Amino acid sequence: MAEFGIPVGEVAVADGGLATALEARGHDLSDALWSARLLVDAPDEIRAVHAAFFRAGAVIATTASYQASFEGFAARGIDREHAARLLRRSVELACAARDEIEDGRERWIAASIGPYGSALADGSEYRGRYGLSLAALKRWHLPRLEVLADSGADVLALETIPDIDEAEALAGLLDGSGVPAWLSYTVDGERTRAGQPLREAFAIAAGVPEIVAVGVNCCAPHDVAVAITLAREVTGKPVIVYPNSGEGWNDERRCWTGEPRFSAAQAVEWMESGAAIVGGCCRVLPADIERLAAIVASAGRRSPEEPNHE
Repeated sequence: MAEFGIPVGEVAVADGGLATALEARGHDLSDALWSARLLVDAPDEIRAVHAAFFRAGAVIATTASYQASFEGFAARGIDREHAARLLRRSVELACAARDEIEDGRERWIAASIGPYGSALADGSEYRGRYGLSLAALKRWHLPRLEVLADSGADVLALETIPDIDEAEALAGLLDGSGVPAWLSYTVDGERTRAGQPLREAFAIAAGVPEIVAVGVNCCAPHDVAVAITLAREVTGKPVIVYPNSGEGWNDERRCWTGEPRFSAAQAVEWMESGAAIVGGCCRVLPADIERLAAIVASAGRRSPEEPNHE
């Protein structure tokens, strides 16, 4: 994989909700493959959305592989060889969008590896506790991880992880591999969605050099600041945060409910708390990222002192 590293003292802007932006372009994603379906049906639309986020100011694109799995593709009659090509295509599309933008800025591609629950398409990535052993989770994740680790992406995005067991499985697969990744949990307050203390969850990443950043995503914006503090205290690694809009996902109706509470202005608090990468997740559009990027740019190179681990 290519080298991934945000310069010390700088804050990088990640993209927003890929699926949300695709829906805004008129695509119905209400099926088990979610945005990964368009890897087959409309790949140019995925590339266009990546480009839109880049033009809005993002320097990190997260691929359309979050809900892509060999099992999910098999249910559509797609064999493993073709499924592996589609996984690689997710990275190729993001790279093609990056190549469109010729302004001299460095940009990175993060290959999304969603949790086991995302492939179930039943909202269980917001609950965790799948009833699988550590070994079973490793067996399930390994084939997709191997393909994406060899896809040309700069970093793996182990994202929306709801519990410690799955984080342990992924960390175990990475440890000693030399493949850079970030690990981000979906949380509720100071706990994972499965209810474990977030301090314990972050500790899993502390001793794995391949995990180059830790943080939270697809959580309410008001849960971000405390997570940054905990992540820095426990791991000393760069922190990445990209919450959703603050709306809630309704499993039965398969829709988002409530009022959006994402505000680009909140990034000031996140940066002051020590976040190195800020962005958005579900329901966060390119216009939101444009405002976020403007705030990050206006903050310049300000960053708090690194945490003291003595």
